[in-house]
Amino acid sequence: MCGIAGIAAKDKGLVTTARVQKAIGMLRHRGPEGEGVYLSLEGTAALGHRRLCIIDTSAAAAQPMAFGGHYHISYNGELYNYLELRAELKAKGHTFSTQSDTEVVLAAYVEWGRDCLQRFDGMFSFALWDEKKKELFAARDRFGEKPFFYHYDGKQLLFASEIKALWAMGVLKEVNRAMLYNFLTIGYTGNPYDPAETFYEGVQKLPAASYLIYTPATGELTIEKYWQVYTEVDNSISEREAIERFTQLLTTSVERRLRSDVPIGTSLSGGLDSSAIVAFCDKVGGQHYTHQCFTASFPGFKRDELPYAAAVAKQFRLEHHIVEIKDEEIAALVEKVMAHQEEPFSSASPLAQYKVYEAAKQQGVTVLLDGQGADEVLGGYHKYYKWYWSELYRQRKLGRSGELTTARKLGIKVPFGLKEKGAALFPHLAASLLQSSRSKKAGSHPDLDREFIAANHQHFYYSMPAHFDLNGALHYNTFTNGLEELLRLADRNSMAHSTEVRLPYLSHELVAFLFTLPPHYKIHDGWTKWLLRKSAEPLLPLEITWRKDKIGFEPPQKAWMQHHDTEAAIQEGKQALVHQGVLDKRALHKKLQPHEAHAAEGMDWKYWTAALLFR
Repeated sequence: MCGIAGIAAKDKGLVTTARVQKAIGMLRHRGPEGEGVYLSLEGTAALGHRRLCIIDTSAAAAQPMAFGGHYHISYNGELYNYLELRAELKAKGHTFSTQSDTEVVLAAYVEWGRDCLQRFDGMFSFALWDEKKKELFAARDRFGEKPFFYHYDGKQLLFASEIKALWAMGVLKEVNRAMLYNFLTIGYTGNPYDPAETFYEGVQKLPAASYLIYTPATGELTIEKYWQVYTEVDNSISEREAIERFTQLLTTSVERRLRSDVPIGTSLSGGLDSSAIVAFCDKVGGQHYTHQCFTASFPGFKRDELPYAAAVAKQFRLEHHIVEIKDEEIAALVEKVMAHQEEPFSSASPLAQYKVYEAAKQQGVTVLLDGQGADEVLGGYHKYYKWYWSELYRQRKLGRSGELTTARKLGIKVPFGLKEKGAALFPHLAASLLQSSRSKKAGSHPDLDREFIAANHQHFYYSMPAHFDLNGALHYNTFTNGLEELLRLADRNSMAHSTEVRLPYLSHELVAFLFTLPPHYKIHDGWTKWLLRKSAEPLLPLEITWRKDKIGFEPPQKAWMQHHDTEAAIQEGKQALVHQGVLDKRALHKKLQPHEAHAAEGMDWKYWTAALLFR
């Protein structure tokens, strides 16, 4: 796990090691254990690297790494199936001088070219310079766990793990106001119609599951997608087969993600997802698994999940580290987190995540397994009930399925009345009306400056799933709008402390399998994530496996916002947005409205983090 940066250009005067050194200097937190720069033979490409040692901690595995005399790479991430690929490549005649997964990536490229990406199970972004072809080949993992930002102006291609490194290489910092408009009106942190867009002009991100090829001699830049998942359902699979296959795939995923040469622990919120990961870690074991877990706790808060986390930690005999955050820390903490995130966040949840990763590093744990992704691929949020019920209602199966009745008995209060039934029968019309309504509401936002609205209203990004059923909604949140933001938060928060986060639910084989399953394996008898519950049932306490309440890692944001330092910081942020022509002056005279982390109408937290874009 590392930080990467580099330059490629026909004009050799633009490709200097000094520029790359500046860039990787901004990424020291991502890799405090070493650095290096490679300049290509003709001087048209330079690769920079900051190293965090995870697999093969020896000096031989330092980067940028060379292979075969013609290939050099700056690589960030982990290839979880590197042992299997290494054995396959050895059988094909390749020899290795390190035990690293980096060298496996290089050999795989030599053997299979860009098709090597199809064979990788991992999280990664890398830039590989091919001296034979005189071209740069860069790629990003299937879900976008690892970042790859770039700037291309027709003369040069600059790339880096974080945007601040691009600024260090001379890219001007200019806020993308269209993206800001969408964040403030509908909470979007990405553009569903253009996945390359960021919050800054002139800065793009390589979309997930995509590769980039750049040839400095011609200036030609191409970007292609190399993988996608289709929602083609296999209705023939039995309940038993589904549970067994899911369990086997998740076991393999955890087993591979426990491969490391440094200590590994787990995040443990107390919810089903992270608790199941703990259970599977116990089942699989591993030489470097420390049996340490880390939990954010909020004493006195009604949604504090510590009792659940403590029960799991006790069952699996874990060393339990508990992290608490004081009200007076919040103002300074937001500044720290935003400096690493570089893009705004809608709630205080990332603060708790940041502190958990900090605690792990303080305890000497460099790698954490985490439960992110389960809600998106298995249907964990309450909003998914509507999609499933609509699907059943459209098929005239809702009544006899018993799904609505059983959900109500479990205390699920998601509405499904005449309006929802009408939308189920005419989904395209309902989607069109909803988009129009959201657009109108955004355009009449009471706090935003009228000129700001007028300049950006035409760039309204609200979108809906392509298919109006449960699998369609899950696919949309996994691959189009939703999961990527969570992955960005996890990457920056972990790397801020030179720690690595691994996500077993995002094994691409596991996810592809889940999208072949009928929806009743995700929501069943009123239970969300039914398949995970059945798989974890033999391993976890029933009060964890069959919890009825869904909290979703929620901190006491409303209370935090009432601290005087936080109130002052939010007001200062609003003033900054007025100065930038984003907020109307009248917004300054409105009383601060403290709100819970997931409150739909809460705005003050968004104003605060949005203002920090202009720092």
